[in-house]
Amino acid sequence: MAFHVPAVDISAWVRDGSPAERADVVAEVDAACRQVGFIQVTGHGIPASVTDGLAEAMDSFFSRDLEEKKLSVTPKGINRGYSPPKAESLSLSLGVESASRMNDFFEAFNVGAAASDYPGLGLEGRADYAENVWPEVPKFRLKVELYFAEAQRVSRTLTEIFAAALGLPARFFDAFTDHSIDVLRMNNYALPPGTVDLDGDLIGMSEHTDFGIVTVLWADQVRGLQVLGADGSWNDVSPDDDALLINLGDLTARWTNERWQSTLHRVKPPIIDGTIARRRSAAYFHDGNADAVIAALSTCVEPGEEPIYAPITVSEHIAAKLAGSRAGQLNTSATREAARVLGAGR
Repeated sequence: MAFHVPAVDISAWVRDGSPAERADVVAEVDAACRQVGFIQVTGHGIPASVTDGLAEAMDSFFSRDLEEKKLSVTPKGINRGYSPPKAESLSLSLGVESASRMNDFFEAFNVGAAASDYPGLGLEGRADYAENVWPEVPKFRLKVELYFAEAQRVSRTLTEIFAAALGLPARFFDAFTDHSIDVLRMNNYALPPGTVDLDGDLIGMSEHTDFGIVTVLWADQVRGLQVLGADGSWNDVSPDDDALLINLGDLTARWTNERWQSTLHRVKPPIIDGTIARRRSAAYFHDGNADAVIAALSTCVEPGEEPIYAPITVSEHIAAKLAGSRAGQLNTSATREAARVLGAGR
């Protein structure tokens, strides 16, 4: 069977759809999460003016000189600000040694939910809730914050659908996400000639799974994103018109005892005449509360069986993954994901 990312219109959950309409969405999402782990979502309700504004903000920042962009680099361990090309290797977040460490050539800018967004919880000073760094680019902050709010709304709508699909109480995920460490990562692959060497092992973003609950991805309709199929093949995926690409993160795989899987993916943008074709994406990671404990749902563990994963806090899991991708430390706890990477085609 050919690889296919299902398209699901979630408008019945964005607006006040009928119970039957909502049930149809739940069934479609459950099937997609079981079979693929990726979904093309339409009917999400984000205005085109907001996504256009996000693209404009990204272009305004990434078109700046490298030295100017580096003014927004934050200290190691702070998931905010600018990340230059070849500063990361996401395959190390899975414990897979790369032939060329820290070789992912994308550049990125990260913003996230800060301690000041959750007053009264004593989160000040924690790296998970670091305050944002904003470049001196006109209207950059305004346009990014408008999109951040919309992506946050979509992610919470999706967890409501997930709760229904898993037979959980309607507000089940609220207790795990009321001070979620959500991050928006804006990625750019339109690097000028001479910025990086286009050698044989260079890749846009190496194979990885996302860390948290669910990812909401806006992207150009440019070839580059590849998703691992059940047969071990890599398959090109680009968003449909007006669609967001949705994929599950590791924490959802843990919760569901791999009834739903966190699907491996990577980015390999085309190289034309020795330069990298322009491609932009913005991934909104809905990761959950740093102190939330994630353990397999009893409804997803068969009688007499043990859960695949031991309980873990969100912050512990994400720290191990980031130590791989950002600090070059192999993540020795991601053995199941690493086995899928090593078993995949190239």
